[in-house]
Amino acid sequence: MTASDQARMAPVPRHVAVIMDGNGRWAERRALPRAAGHRAGARAVRAIIEHAARCGIEALTLFAFSSENWRRPPDEVGLLMQLLLEALDREVTELATNEVRLRFVGDRSRLTPLLAGRMAEAERRTAAGQRLDLMVAVAYGGRWDLAQAARQLALETAAGRIDPAAIDEAALAARLVTAGRPEPDLFIRTGGERRISNFMLWDLAYTELWFTDALWPDFDDSALDAALADFAGRQRRFGRTAAQLGRA
Repeated sequence: MTASDQARMAPVPRHVAVIMDGNGRWAERRALPRAAGHRAGARAVRAIIEHAARCGIEALTLFAFSSENWRRPPDEVGLLMQLLLEALDREVTELATNEVRLRFVGDRSRLTPLLAGRMAEAERRTAAGQRLDLMVAVAYGGRWDLAQAARQLALETAAGRIDPAAIDEAALAARLVTAGRPEPDLFIRTGGERRISNFMLWDLAYTELWFTDALWPDFDDSALDAALADFAGRQRRFGRTAAQLGRA
């Protein structure tokens, strides 16, 4: 039995969230322009989406472009936006055929009308997909998401549609752009950094964290299988004791 077969037989997280880090360093180590690293990273995205679906993962969230990434050199930002457009042109038909539902989260007001329109069209074309729920975070930040949710609650309170006393965790969670899907069970970050970098700050409260030194373009099926195997060996207590879980 292969490691991939064993991984598929183990308990699988419903929702996996990934920070895809290391494209630039992958290129630099090969004396290539950073653009080559981003293109290699785009190929890795396709492979991991396919493998996640094969493994039975229900939801996959990929951090493609953060709020902080706007600080990068304009040429690199432009390249990343162009790569996203190319990916939409190239992949959406296949995603729809393979029953993958694609959704984007983030501050679309900062994107060009062309890109925002293509994203909306991709969401429409894949809306019926039920095999894998794929969410791509673009121009997204966890603090931005919390702020926009709080702003919605403030506006609803001012309009008299919600009693301030009724605002609780569920009310805030329902107004996050990530609402409507299970919270991540497993978080993966490639590239060697050990932090969550303003990604899904609310959603990751009880998520299992897994870090790897592998750079994103090198993250393949076997690397995902390793993360899933590690997840399968963890005990998730959600505030309870191990003894309580043993009696369940």
